[in-house]
Amino acid sequence: MSTPRPLTDAEIVALYLARDESAVEHTAKNYGAYCLTVAMNILQSHPDAEECVNDTYLQAWRSIPPHRPTVLRLFLGKITRRLAIDKYRANKTRNRGFEVALDEIAEILPAREEDDSELPALLADFLASLPAEERNLFILRYYNGHTVARLAKAFQIKPNNLSARLYRTREKLRAYLAERGYQV
Repeated sequence: MSTPRPLTDAEIVALYLARDESAVEHTAKNYGAYCLTVAMNILQSHPDAEECVNDTYLQAWRSIPPHRPTVLRLFLGKITRRLAIDKYRANKTRNRGFEVALDEIAEILPAREEDDSELPALLADFLASLPAEERNLFILRYYNGHTVARLAKAFQIKPNNLSARLYRTREKLRAYLAERGYQV
């Protein structure tokens, strides 16, 4: 028994135009590996690349019609590339915000020592001593990695004012830890 031949681009596009869901299956069979390679080259993450490829199929379903691509590979490659770049930018922005938060708090926390088992309790005590809003801002910024812009919007504070408040809270933490014998 012979395996069925792969469909041509024109046949696959005809399935999309007829709103036949098997078009997606044939697209995946013919161009899935190609789209995955395009996404992986940009994202360097297999789960993100697979998500991007699945989004490519959805975008193709939504775009055909009205588009009637003659070279399906190029059409899908363009969609995949755009989606992967968008995902890359979103990941970079999200991760960069967290990196900045870690850099800010790293200036305050002492270097890890063999026995710093009381540090978590000291941090918990320090946070408990703060007013609720100040504590929430601190936790959301330095534990959850929210950006200053996001917090400023959520708490209806100007970003510069929020940055100043966070700085003052970090300085309070620095003094609190120094009083308890931590070199910061």
